[in-house]
Amino acid sequence: MSPPVPTVRTGSNRCVAVIDVGTNSIRIAIAEIDPAGQIRVIESLSQGVRLGKDTFIRGEIARSTMEDCVRVLKAYRKKLAEYQITRADQIRVVATSAVREAANRIAFVDRIYIATGFIVEPIDEPEVHRITYRSIKQQLDAHSEFEDARIAIAEVGGGSTELLYVDAGNVAYSHAFRIGSLRLHESLESLRATHSKLRDIMESEIHRQLETLPSHIPGNRKVELIALGSDARFAAKQILKEWDQSQFGKISVKQLTRFVDEFLELGEDAIVRKYRIPFSDAETAGAALLTYLELARLLNLDQIHVSTANLRDGLLREIADGGAWSEDFRGQIVRSALELGRKYQFDEEHAVQVAELSQKLFNELKAEHGFDARYELLLYVSAILHEVGLFINTSSLHKHSMYIIMNSELFGLSTADVLLVALVTRYHRRSSPKPTHPFYGTLDRDGRVSVSKMAAILRIAISLDASRSSRVRELEFHRKAGTLVISVPHVDDLSIEQLTLKQNRGMFEEIFGMQVQLRTSTRVEYRPGGVAR
Repeated sequence: MSPPVPTVRTGSNRCVAVIDVGTNSIRIAIAEIDPAGQIRVIESLSQGVRLGKDTFIRGEIARSTMEDCVRVLKAYRKKLAEYQITRADQIRVVATSAVREAANRIAFVDRIYIATGFIVEPIDEPEVHRITYRSIKQQLDAHSEFEDARIAIAEVGGGSTELLYVDAGNVAYSHAFRIGSLRLHESLESLRATHSKLRDIMESEIHRQLETLPSHIPGNRKVELIALGSDARFAAKQILKEWDQSQFGKISVKQLTRFVDEFLELGEDAIVRKYRIPFSDAETAGAALLTYLELARLLNLDQIHVSTANLRDGLLREIADGGAWSEDFRGQIVRSALELGRKYQFDEEHAVQVAELSQKLFNELKAEHGFDARYELLLYVSAILHEVGLFINTSSLHKHSMYIIMNSELFGLSTADVLLVALVTRYHRRSSPKPTHPFYGTLDRDGRVSVSKMAAILRIAISLDASRSSRVRELEFHRKAGTLVISVPHVDDLSIEQLTLKQNRGMFEEIFGMQVQLRTSTRVEYRPGGVAR
């Protein structure tokens, strides 16, 4: 075993660990992070488990598989003790599709916690996309050839194929296709057919699942494909004997096709003997490589780039950044919201103006709402999208907005975050939230409170641009005797905004316990009793 490694080293370096509970294996990465946020991976380990086999065939994780996971994670816990990694804020454990889709995922998570103390987070597809983007962002930035390129970043996992489309550094599209190497292998395992027939069936199913991809990626410019994942790395190592894994590996589609042809002619036992890989990988690698070939074909490519970036790299990057969304990443989320708004022909100028006003109000009211920067961004996105429901109908537009958002993909936001955004837009007008309302009643207390506070702020911001002239730019705030007075300099007539505010301020005053008034100048006088003149 390795000698113990202190948590704190020269300066204030710290040791952390991330664990990825996947479909075929449980992987751990132990790293050191310096004060500048630079990451150095100290040790990586992987142990095979068959979670995906259980979930994709039976729909739930078998008790014996749970105990296999417990055994692996107990061993990892001992390894972490050697590095003095014991605190919860030093460790993050996530699980992907095999756990997320299991009918008994709660029982699995509880069993792991009881046996090992690890808190397993089953992350959803949008979270996987966010972490994937963070895992490869620095590598992309280091290569000028990708600065203005259109890039499809794909990872074929055991349960799904994750795809990000990046245009000139901005994420324009993200999606999880329900085609994964293990899922596909298990669906075909009972078939008695020749190697060539099985290949034909696999290729047909892969094409069926991916055939909509070109419609999401404009074809007027060349696209570069970057392949992530252990199967892509395995193929690159076999094809590129001198591959420097700190760089992207470049393999031609012809080279990959020849390798796959030879690979699929072998049986699993022969693959294990020839390539010295685990049997579980020998079973599924062919399906994964055929998926990468189909992606290249659909995108009309003759070359594929292979990266060593992985989910654990992205998780480590998030820990290094303190879990906070960077300014660049926040920009990606906002751009995704704007693209969704444009799809539904929203009033972009008004939406952005309301979002900016919401942000000003949010920052002014920090003492009252007590939210962190995450909620500031969720409110901003809600403001951008609050009127997308007009695309369907002016009647009940707030409900239509909620429906559109809940059934759309917003890059970088988890399913839970998207629900909060949808509900804030739902309550930007008309009635206040009620426990009997769909979706709102499913939230816990903190969720209900956050929706109510953000919706109340959004109503005030909408009122401040009631004229849709974007004339309210600067805001000055004054508090006295339970009243928040908002003053707008350099605007002589605010009659429309004042009338709308009078109609919309009820929810804000109920939630925050203060009156709100709008004035045209910074000079505020008070009558006896605290009423602003």
